[in-house]
Amino acid sequence: MAIIEVQNVSKTFGSKVALDKVSLEIPEGKIFGLLGPNGAGKSTLIRIINRITIASEGQVLFQGHPISEADVARIGYLPEERGLYRKMKVGDQAMYLAQLKGMSSREAALELKKWFVRFDIADWWNKKVEELSKGMAQKVQFITTVVHRPSLMILDEPFSGFDPVNVDLIRKEILRLKDEGATIILSTHNMESVEELCENIALINKGKLVVCGGTDEIRRQHGEDNVEIEYTDNLKDRKTVVVARPEVNATLQDLLDKQFTINSFKEVIPRMNDIFIKLVKEEE
Repeated sequence: MAIIEVQNVSKTFGSKVALDKVSLEIPEGKIFGLLGPNGAGKSTLIRIINRITIASEGQVLFQGHPISEADVARIGYLPEERGLYRKMKVGDQAMYLAQLKGMSSREAALELKKWFVRFDIADWWNKKVEELSKGMAQKVQFITTVVHRPSLMILDEPFSGFDPVNVDLIRKEILRLKDEGATIILSTHNMESVEELCENIALINKGKLVVCGGTDEIRRQHGEDNVEIEYTDNLKDRKTVVVARPEVNATLQDLLDKQFTINSFKEVIPRMNDIFIKLVKEEE
């Protein structure tokens, strides 16, 4: 079942077309990658789903009905443009944002303090936001995005500015939230994270939907059909060669004719980064 259905959505700003008849479905309980170059229209689509911006044409459905303000309250949104009130204490800021999402003061305090301990920032509760490093501030914003346990989470570049240790922390939390039943839209340029996390993706370029579907299916459709052969030559050196699938038999026979030892051969799984570049270049 789709938690979000985007139906022929277009958005124009004057003469500029930001989105052009985009249709896609985001399955419930999955991590969905929303990909595209800078200026492709991803952030515009995210704002339309959040009802921050209204579509010029088309509509967005939430669990089968036109999305409403009540539905938006069930969404956790981490925008790419970060922003906290610098003069507020961290705990007060987090409490304020949690209560905006409908949590009681008692519930917010209890859940936030659990998250602060998990993210190793409990000592910062009474510090001012302006005292936080960029990474610390981003941790606080991630926490306030997910603390009310939204059924849908939209994370726009959630790894931006984090060191590798904290990138790993956020990745693990995203997987844990998904395992607990949340649907997550992940908008990112970090293709490594897409490889690890996303089960479905959509690629948008110049306001148009280029491709949408399961990551394995997209790899099969758009990746190069290559095979990697590992062999040992007459000098006992282990080597590999990558060939197109139709050339495999001829290559194997050539290696055997040279009395080389074939150690293994396997399908080359195309990387999402290579497919991303290929599809964008094809569009352009």
